[in-house]
Amino acid sequence: MTTATHARAAHLGPERRRPQVLDAALDIAAAEGVGAISVAAVAQRLGVTRPVVYACYPDRVAMIRALVDREQDRMLTGTLAALPPRDVTAPEAVFVAGFQALLTTVAAHPTTWRVVFDSAPDAAVAAYFAQARRLVAAQFERLIVPTLRAWGTTDVEAKLPVLVELFMSSGEAAVRSLLAGGSTWTPETLGEFVGKAVHRAMRDA
Repeated sequence: MTTATHARAAHLGPERRRPQVLDAALDIAAAEGVGAISVAAVAQRLGVTRPVVYACYPDRVAMIRALVDREQDRMLTGTLAALPPRDVTAPEAVFVAGFQALLTTVAAHPTTWRVVFDSAPDAAVAAYFAQARRLVAAQFERLIVPTLRAWGTTDVEAKLPVLVELFMSSGEAAVRSLLAGGSTWTPETLGEFVGKAVHRAMRDA
């Protein structure tokens, strides 16, 4: 029975097999850390031989790099959705909708976010996360400056780095809260709570 499974797996072809390989690698990373990802571990989880995995990626480094690239794209899609649109009025509802969009993405791909928010993330994952974080922070800064000026915020240049970090840290805290075991929050309720709090902090600045 195992032999038949391996034969069928080999016939899928690398293009169709690669998403399954990356899904298996992600599950391993979530359970044991990125360091536990190996060609043998992925093959065992999928119930295939190692040559099937090697047909998709030449080694574990290429496999991990492809996994991180894919998961970073997923994260960026959700995180960028949390940014307010280029609307200088930026009402409270805009912030609420943004954080709800972010947390909906987290709920849809919890394993991805758990790997990134591990208390001791793999160096490669941490580097990608830092790069993505800088991108999001820079985009938020560009979007929020006109809003702060429209609100009559004083000393915008001095306050801006603090407000950008407040936005970023609030989003990260919301993600951790949603992923926490035993949490009763939903993307809707937590997004509303955090969105209102961040909007209020921005307005009061």
